[in-house]
Amino acid sequence: MFPRVILKATMIKKSQQKKRTSPCNYKERFFVLDTQELKYSERRPGRKPMVKGCINLNSIKCAEIVCTDVPIPCSFKYPFQVFHDKHYLYIFAPDNDCRVRWVRALKEETKHNDLVAKYHPNFWMDGKWRCCQQTERLATGCQVYDPLGCASKKPLPLLPDPEMEQHDEGQRIVIALQDYTPLRDDDLPLQKDQEYILINSLHSDWWAVVDNRGNKGFVPSTSVAIKSGNNFERFEWYNKNITRGEAEDLLMKEGKEGAFMVRDSRQAGVYTVSVFTKAPGSNGEKNPRVKHYQIKQTETGGATYYLAEKYLFSTIPELIHYHQHNAAGLITRLRHPVSLDRGCSQDIADPLKDYWEVAPEELTLGRELGSGQFGLVLEGRWREMKVAVKMVREEGMSDEDFKEEARIMTKLSHCKLVQLYGVCTRWSPMCLVFEFMEKGCLSDYLRAKKGRLSQESMLQMCLDVSEGMAYLESSNFIHRDLAARNCLVSKNNEVKVSDFGMTRFVLDDQYTSSQCSKFPVKWSAPEVIKYCKFSSKSDVWSFGVLMWEVFTEGRLPYENRTNSEVVASLNSGLRLLKPRLAPDPVHQLMEWCWNEKPEDRPSFALLLQNLSSLSNM
Repeated sequence: MFPRVILKATMIKKSQQKKRTSPCNYKERFFVLDTQELKYSERRPGRKPMVKGCINLNSIKCAEIVCTDVPIPCSFKYPFQVFHDKHYLYIFAPDNDCRVRWVRALKEETKHNDLVAKYHPNFWMDGKWRCCQQTERLATGCQVYDPLGCASKKPLPLLPDPEMEQHDEGQRIVIALQDYTPLRDDDLPLQKDQEYILINSLHSDWWAVVDNRGNKGFVPSTSVAIKSGNNFERFEWYNKNITRGEAEDLLMKEGKEGAFMVRDSRQAGVYTVSVFTKAPGSNGEKNPRVKHYQIKQTETGGATYYLAEKYLFSTIPELIHYHQHNAAGLITRLRHPVSLDRGCSQDIADPLKDYWEVAPEELTLGRELGSGQFGLVLEGRWREMKVAVKMVREEGMSDEDFKEEARIMTKLSHCKLVQLYGVCTRWSPMCLVFEFMEKGCLSDYLRAKKGRLSQESMLQMCLDVSEGMAYLESSNFIHRDLAARNCLVSKNNEVKVSDFGMTRFVLDDQYTSSQCSKFPVKWSAPEVIKYCKFSSKSDVWSFGVLMWEVFTEGRLPYENRTNSEVVASLNSGLRLLKPRLAPDPVHQLMEWCWNEKPEDRPSFALLLQNLSSLSNM
């Protein structure tokens, strides 16, 4: 009987070299966990992966998260450990959800092993354990090992007894603002838009609720909202006693695009959203002003609150939460909550000033590598390392937009995305510092290599991009400008997704452009062309075009047609022709990406799975 595969992922493995700062000490590996072994392999473009290590599950004595405050030298920042035989394997996941998923799976498969009673929660480093300072590598651990539970990077707060129901709560109903996956045994999973009975809200961070099956448990208080819609004093954007004039004065003083608040209207029980914008007026010039939107209700039951009629919500917090990420009919997104007492509560520059800030004196600029919608890309050097520096053109992007793009980039870390090293906000113009990709953009690389690329190497390029896009999809990010010109090639011929200048974080996997800004028609899905509606499924359409670019060795799609002719062709059901170099299964994947309806297109996770199967044939 063949072993069943449980998990697969690309992560980073720390080797056992003594020089822990060596760049060679952290290696990207493809990990596979099945019911018998934990294996990791080195991926090689155009060739089958080479197995670099294999651990029999029966030999594993401990699998747990590493809780540490030391800087993580590699791009993946979420370490966990596997103790087997007399060896420690440190693995770095791209995000905490991935890490928890792997630790839980490893614990489940090894729970009947001969396990350790105690483990070391921190790293073995510089000849000692950082947690307990013991200098013997195989010394007994200092914290009790739980073969069923999973440690958290930060301890969760102590919780009240869920049985201690508050009798004055009555039958108050809360609605889930988002999905929630439990982190421990007494948590309850949440499903977005589902209703739950609130039984305990004494704790500020964790509320006890009951689902429709009678299951009790704790959920983050920020993930739910009282159904009444009126109980939101705890939210930072709400100002109970403030007039229209006072709101305008406060928001104009703040002066940030998207600064907003929710306040009581003159009419009792009615609320108004006030938001600051610098959007151009009818004369095309910037027009700083405050717009006021009354939160309205439908006369029917169910989802009743709205600012724009197409977007209905069960609660006001849910409505605000959505419009913080999607303009969807408003003049701008609700970006920065403002409070009468606290001022602007989200200064997105702050997190950049410490870990991500690059000192201007450390950065040397060189030749121009290219240009984009918002600015130039230059070659540079930073800390003896060659880098790419993206500089914002004057008037190309506001300071707030630049800082928001930078903050988005700091959230993304994956081996198939071009890595952000830092930002320089003390220069004018401000700039982003990225890893340097020696062989330039994918479209130029394909044309330069015309006639010398194998089908296997082309397939590997598509596989690389799909892996990066699957990560974006799983993180609820959309790219909105995926094309071969926006992917870069490393010196090892590895392809990575770049140019997130148009990326938006979306809660419902869809972003409707408030100003329907320019977009590349020949790479765009029908719903983008017709309605300016972007989603991960519109990215999938663009990926199909990118695959076509790869297998035509860099040809321009619809190269002899105007944009209007392309739109007419798409409306009549015509699609790009099968590239001569594309095998039938690859062309079938392209056509799958080009289904008229977004729901009929595959996810990137499914595309990655199919491309992986083809590459192993």
